[in-house]
Amino acid sequence: MGCLWRKTLSFFLVFVTVYLHGASSQEAAPAGPRKPFFERLRRLEEQFRRFQAVTLTHLQSVASNYNVSYNVDVRFRSLAEESQAVAQAVNQSQAVVQGELVQLKAWVRKLQRRSRKIDMRLRALDLALGERSQQQAQERKAHEAQGDALQDSLARLEGLVHSQGARLAALEGWLPVAHPGITALGPALVPAPTQPGLLGPSSLKLQRDRQELQAASEHRGPRQDSLAPLQGTREPPGSGSHRVLNGTATAPKDPPRQAWSPQGPGEICGVGPTLVFPNASTKNVVFLSPGFVTALRAVSFCSWVRTASGRLGTLLSYATEDNDNKLVLHGRDSLLPGSIHFVIGDPAFRELPLQPLLDGQWHHICVIWTSTQGRYWLHVDRRLVATDSRFREGYEIPPGGSLVLGQEQDSVGGGFDSSEAFVGSMSGLAIWDRALVPGEVANLATGKEFPTGAILTLANAALAGGFVQRANCTCLERCP
Repeated sequence: MGCLWRKTLSFFLVFVTVYLHGASSQEAAPAGPRKPFFERLRRLEEQFRRFQAVTLTHLQSVASNYNVSYNVDVRFRSLAEESQAVAQAVNQSQAVVQGELVQLKAWVRKLQRRSRKIDMRLRALDLALGERSQQQAQERKAHEAQGDALQDSLARLEGLVHSQGARLAALEGWLPVAHPGITALGPALVPAPTQPGLLGPSSLKLQRDRQELQAASEHRGPRQDSLAPLQGTREPPGSGSHRVLNGTATAPKDPPRQAWSPQGPGEICGVGPTLVFPNASTKNVVFLSPGFVTALRAVSFCSWVRTASGRLGTLLSYATEDNDNKLVLHGRDSLLPGSIHFVIGDPAFRELPLQPLLDGQWHHICVIWTSTQGRYWLHVDRRLVATDSRFREGYEIPPGGSLVLGQEQDSVGGGFDSSEAFVGSMSGLAIWDRALVPGEVANLATGKEFPTGAILTLANAALAGGFVQRANCTCLERCP
């Protein structure tokens, strides 16, 4: 800035010197006319004003340049301060990041150590599970071997029982001829009281045979449930006659406990009347009346069943006005042959496995459901084959509907389809409004005891037409 003022002052002095030199030269010229003094003074004043305007303009430009340079310096200082602040922030952030990286590295090392420990534990667990699975496989093989040995023992025992029975029958046939004084009394042989002294060597041999047979029978006693688990205990209500269902239904009564019926090994006797469904006609319908008179929060359905068509039709159908599938057991829509749909309040259902029923033999089934936790159980020949929960939990089966055997209702009391019909036989059917316990199911299947509280039995059955027959068989194997 000082240099600029010095230049301006030098320019002014040079200009004044030139001006004075011109004025002195004009005064020294003798020939030129002399202008008046005031005219020259006026021109000098004008020149000075012009010079003053030029100088002012120049000074203003110099001042504006000075202001710009001052603003630039201020901006440079602010930028320097900002750069210092940024540098400090960057340094602080770098320090924080470095600290976090150190912590992260420490955590990574800890995680690596933990992962190694977990890997070691998993390997140890895998080894333990492998050893356990091997032990279980060995135990399973041992159990299978024991089961096979037990089955062989049972087969030998059954053969012994049959041979002893044949021997007893031969002895009973030979006894009246060889010794008229000896009378056969059932399974035991007792000498006649009129001739107590006629026991010869043959009679002694006969007594030894009888003792051996009694010992074999006593040995057979505890195995009876294993050899023939499906035997009944109650006497049949009638002889062996067949008649078509008719008349009105009566209230079910719990049958009293009675003596064992005469039966052979594996026979099912004394289970009550049998319903025979000979074909898939839609007229083969049996109604259970009066149906459900109160709402059910639990139900147990048990029956002896024998299929004749190699497929499962509809065992039970309960329909109301608002839903024709309130309670259904049918096998038409099942995905697997021998499976059956257990429906409670359509469309909710569960698929139950009943493949053993396809062999054309008699089997005892029990389907049990309770709204408490939605639990259900399927028992086939006393064995639990399916169970689960969360099926219609808290649901109530409403009363006042139509209960049908052998057909699936698409409307109340009608809408039957021959493809959904049941072909076969049912016997000992009963329904409870409670969940039977496993002991009651086993007693029912073996004929030891009929559970109390049945709300419907075949005594409530009423025929609506068709070819369904009622058979009172001594044993189920003798039913048509």
